[in-house]
Amino acid sequence: MEAKKSVYAPLGEHRKKFLKWQMSTIAVTMIGYALFYFVRKNFSLAMPGLTAEYGISNKSFGWIIFAGSLIYGFSRFINGYVVDRVRGRIVMAVGLFLCALANFAFGFGADLSCLITGEQNGPRMIETLTLVMGVTIILNQYFQGMGYPPCARILPHWIHPSELATKMSVWNCSHSVGASLAVVLCGYLMGNLGTDLSANAEVVANITANLGGDAKAAEQALSYAAHIGAWKWCFYIPAMLAVAGAVYILIALRDEPKDVGLPDLPDTGLGKLKETVNKAAKKKFELEMVWKNRWVWTFCIANLFVYVVRMGILDWGPKFLTESRGLNIKDAAWTVAAFEIAGIVGTLCAGWLTDKLFKGKGHRMCVVCMAGAGLFMLIFRFLPDTAGLGVTAAVLVGAGFFIYGPQALIGIELGNQATKEASARANGIAGILGYLGAGLSGLLVGYIADSAFGWTGVFSTIIVVAFIGMFILISMWQAPRDGYERASKIKYDE
Repeated sequence: MEAKKSVYAPLGEHRKKFLKWQMSTIAVTMIGYALFYFVRKNFSLAMPGLTAEYGISNKSFGWIIFAGSLIYGFSRFINGYVVDRVRGRIVMAVGLFLCALANFAFGFGADLSCLITGEQNGPRMIETLTLVMGVTIILNQYFQGMGYPPCARILPHWIHPSELATKMSVWNCSHSVGASLAVVLCGYLMGNLGTDLSANAEVVANITANLGGDAKAAEQALSYAAHIGAWKWCFYIPAMLAVAGAVYILIALRDEPKDVGLPDLPDTGLGKLKETVNKAAKKKFELEMVWKNRWVWTFCIANLFVYVVRMGILDWGPKFLTESRGLNIKDAAWTVAAFEIAGIVGTLCAGWLTDKLFKGKGHRMCVVCMAGAGLFMLIFRFLPDTAGLGVTAAVLVGAGFFIYGPQALIGIELGNQATKEASARANGIAGILGYLGAGLSGLLVGYIADSAFGWTGVFSTIIVVAFIGMFILISMWQAPRDGYERASKIKYDE
């Protein structure tokens, strides 16, 4: 408490109001960003249903995830510049609303494909549906890129660097809260809604063939046949929630302290940048603090490897748990949700340990986390197929606990290293590389899972990637806590 008082003491009479707005800003952005995940992670729960009903392959899903991930990464980069010119709350609210529209469109994708082809099923209709899905997901992923950059710019204006890891780790729980609630909701919808056609032998036979035609597929086919079309509700209901969230963000969020008549944060001066407002000075600031900043680039490259691991589990979790471990879709959804909940605890622990144990040097905590994630995936790789649900879930929970630490801390540390002024731009670069990693994970998992290596090869690949990421982060062990000293020394007149 004393540290908190000393950090904000220079605000004087404004301190109480500032802290009130700080907590409000954290809460509003958390709720808003969690809702982005409702209209994003619903796709992973719909994938098994789409495969069952239409026979869409892992390779097709892999290409859709790859393309969507690249678009998302570039969108985060582009919108890192947009939020410098347009109010962050407007960008965030509009992005969430457009995601809702894309999800409504996805839910009607099968109907649209039938209308275009004039067929209820068959190769032409399925090819058209795959194309419609791809276009809709790519649009949705671009709109998703309007969610994080506003938060990356807004929050460092409200949170002191000495508390950024702890409080941003709390904020980062929005990822896990949103994703876990989304998979639980969509798992419930997939298991309870839709049309029951389990008594229709032709439908059951088609689903069995789509799932591979073996005994396990025959057993699962009855479950999917009982809920035909349930996957559509995985898009309709989250889209409704997103529309409400967009309105809430627009009303409740403010970008900077000055927007509510408050002074800037203490100890976050940027030298002569504000005195020198010409474009050349701003370009030099960005060049020094982002493009020529070794620590920014190390974090960005490490982010690629972090996202291969994280998305490899999160995007494909329901599929590899049903196909490799034989779980039903409800148990798979709850297991992935447990992975996300573990991520919440892991994120909070990583943020707290960063500030308390590593004195704000999050890169050191990231090394520990990547080692832990790699170790738990190694254990998962060698689990026998007969391992029960409890053991399988426990090991994935351990991986989730560790992998969300670096996922949260890299964005936080980029805000520190590039300073609050260039945080969104640095995170934009990290977004491109991170979601290049997510896209690669989509292709790698899709192709490896469909190859002779199967899901065992997928797990082995994830383990190797986790340890490569760990060694990249070790290379910056001696990096400083933040870049404000570096920023204060920039000479704009040279």
